[in-house]
Amino acid sequence: MRTDPGKDYKRGHRERLRKKFMTAGMDALHDHEVLELILTYVVRQQDVKDRAKELLQEFGSLKEVVDAEIEDLEKVPGIGKNSAIFLKLVKEIAALYLKQKAKEKRQVSCTTELLDFCRTVMGTKKDEEFCVIYLDAQNQIIEFETIQKGIVNQAVVYPRQVLESALKKKASAIILAHNHPSGHVRPSDADIRLTKTIQETAKVLDILVHDHIIIGENRFFSFREEGLMP
Repeated sequence: MRTDPGKDYKRGHRERLRKKFMTAGMDALHDHEVLELILTYVVRQQDVKDRAKELLQEFGSLKEVVDAEIEDLEKVPGIGKNSAIFLKLVKEIAALYLKQKAKEKRQVSCTTELLDFCRTVMGTKKDEEFCVIYLDAQNQIIEFETIQKGIVNQAVVYPRQVLESALKKKASAIILAHNHPSGHVRPSDADIRLTKTIQETAKVLDILVHDHIIIGENRFFSFREEGLMP
């Protein structure tokens, strides 16, 4: 029985990609090879090299591919719903990993792990979101909660809502975090007023506010580090 040389090459190419990753790690792969490798676990019997390159051409970078919405990914030739969902799953797994890694820290303030998690979850959002990280008496993370979602540059946050949730979760301290979809991370006057109100009210309830972090796509602003929180 004759074998199809095309199929043999595809099978061999996939195995070479996997071996390259296993022996040399992700840094040894080009961006299109990373996408190829991911797609081989969804598309079993077809060559996916061209699809990987199409994704990069359409969105510009590996990061932008993973950040893209499912419906936008599906518009790329050869990318069906299963492939689009799988690509989004990659990012969600990364976010979950960073969240759990941040929770493992014995002392949490403005740690690298926490910032990485916030950037992964919030840095590419198109709308503004306001989140609260609840900490116990040992400054370990209890929970990360999105309090409010809004349109660009407008998220209405009520201090009472934040502190009621903190009391319900028996938090001893909190870290505030929100994103600026524009990418500019300097706080607005409203951001400063909100932070001051929450901090003053929390003090009465014996809850510490460790920091307020503003997340842009590639940068962040820490109220604590910039001296805006006493």
